[in-house]
Amino acid sequence: MHFDGAGYEVPDPPDLEGRLPVLAYGSNACPSKITWLRETLGLTGAVTVLHAKCTGLAAVWASGRRVVDDQRPATLAAMPGVVEEHAVWLATPEQLRVLDVCEGRGHRYHLARVHTGEVTLANGAVLPDVLAYVGASAIRLPLLVGGNPVRVADVPQAQAGALIGETATTHGLSVTVIETE
Repeated sequence: MHFDGAGYEVPDPPDLEGRLPVLAYGSNACPSKITWLRETLGLTGAVTVLHAKCTGLAAVWASGRRVVDDQRPATLAAMPGVVEEHAVWLATPEQLRVLDVCEGRGHRYHLARVHTGEVTLANGAVLPDVLAYVGASAIRLPLLVGGNPVRVADVPQAQAGALIGETATTHGLSVTVIETE
């Protein structure tokens, strides 16, 4: 803690050294998810989140459901011409390990560098090849209704479970999967 010019106590900013930018969409951008990660998987440290505009990428509903609550999770897909606002976690290596467990890295989702689209921070900085969790198995590939992915922005979670369609064969993203250590 330190004091500002008016004498108010202000928390020290988090140390950003060694943090990795990870695109957060769906529940990973939700504050209650951060609390759950702390309580359930031992997430520690300050969670630093930035606002971003994503062009050519969209959070869409996955074809499968989560085992823990039977809800349909979000997954990432290429969507040319679409612009969405999402969050970018500046994750420490330890926080990334917790996210890996939560996301089922290597099974349900891959951690990958995404080459598709553009992620621009609120200050105008573009994040080339941002990290994101992308579908690794059929249950985390996009659900297609009428041949098209269904954007999370268009259908709320309460209605997503009732969607009926087919599993996409791909998320359409150009990615480089980051292999687990």
